[in-house]
Amino acid sequence: MKKEIHPKYFPKAKIICNCGNIITAGSTVAETHVEVCSKCHPFYTGKQKLMDTSGRLERFKKIMAKGEQLSKLAKVKKTSKAAKSAKK
Repeated sequence: MKKEIHPKYFPKAKIICNCGNIITAGSTVAETHVEVCSKCHPFYTGKQKLMDTSGRLERFKKIMAKGEQLSKLAKVKKTSKAAKSAKK
């Protein structure tokens, strides 16, 4: 192995969160700042904020209903074209 090509390893590097939590871990960087950690992340704390799920569901149903109307309209057009070609 070549010497002096590997970065310096810090076995007790500090990871500092915006909430004030400090985690010690091994890294090639002596100090790292992060925005979210396991102490303040909503998934780990159980304080998840739910988005407007009812609005999303209503929008999905509206899109699906519109799609069904379009498919019915397409079927009507196909049958009317077939009827016109049969009359000729």
